[in-house]
Amino acid sequence: MAKKLTRADLYSLEEYAEKRTDMRKQIMKHKKERNLPIGPNVTMYFEDRLTIQYQIQEMLRAEKIFDADGIQEELDAYNPLIPDGTNWKGTMMIEYIDADERMQALTQLIGIDRKTWVQVDGFEKVYAISNEDLERETEEKTSAVHFMRFELTPDMINAVKNDALINIGIDHQNYTHSVSPIPNNYQKALKHDLM
Repeated sequence: MAKKLTRADLYSLEEYAEKRTDMRKQIMKHKKERNLPIGPNVTMYFEDRLTIQYQIQEMLRAEKIFDADGIQEELDAYNPLIPDGTNWKGTMMIEYIDADERMQALTQLIGIDRKTWVQVDGFEKVYAISNEDLERETEEKTSAVHFMRFELTPDMINAVKNDALINIGIDHQNYTHSVSPIPNNYQKALKHDLM
């Protein structure tokens, strides 16, 4: 189970400026094993403690936040995105290069977040609990970004720890794609999130 981040886990703005180039290289390599395309226009970015630490450091840097209250606000906002040992958490991005095509697609993909699932071999699909922070769709369109949590049963967790295959997909009427099973490097990353 991943510990939540505290102020002690973060670098000061000065320290981060010195370490940023090396940390960025490390994170980009790490993220490659956590960013899973689901069809041509959706990518699931599975989060963990390291990806969230990097996100917080980047926010502190961009916003020049150095006071204790500001840092705590960022920790409070981002810590819920760290898996807690019984789930996987991810950011789903709906990605179209052309802005007009993206806007059109978002009108046709309302509810896509609720039709996104993971499945441990031998078990039922687990549909995402999504956007717990705020509503991300209207009657006219969905958002291009959704925050998701996939809660697993103890039996599912044990199966993954014993190398059961993991599948992921989307069963939306206008976007149906799956990856079954997900590639081995993603399997390892998600297994690690349950340790």
